[in-house]
Amino acid sequence: MSKNEKIKEQIGWLKVVFGLLVATVVSLLGWMATHYKDAEPIIMISAMITSLFLVYAIAMVNIKAFQKIDELEDL
Repeated sequence: MSKNEKIKEQIGWLKVVFGLLVATVVSLLGWMATHYKDAEPIIMISAMITSLFLVYAIAMVNIKAFQKIDELEDL
């Protein structure tokens, strides 16, 4: 496998991870929006912290993907 193909596969994998993280954040925010009155405070706080962590992970995956795209451009 050439370096070009390897980087393309890594970008493809990052797209999958990015999509899963975004879907998880959207689902978690939707759950929080529908249960904000009924949920225990500790559960809601945990959901908020988790959503912040997931948003950070999305940003890191996005940065890594752009680095790979730049690396692919340099080849």
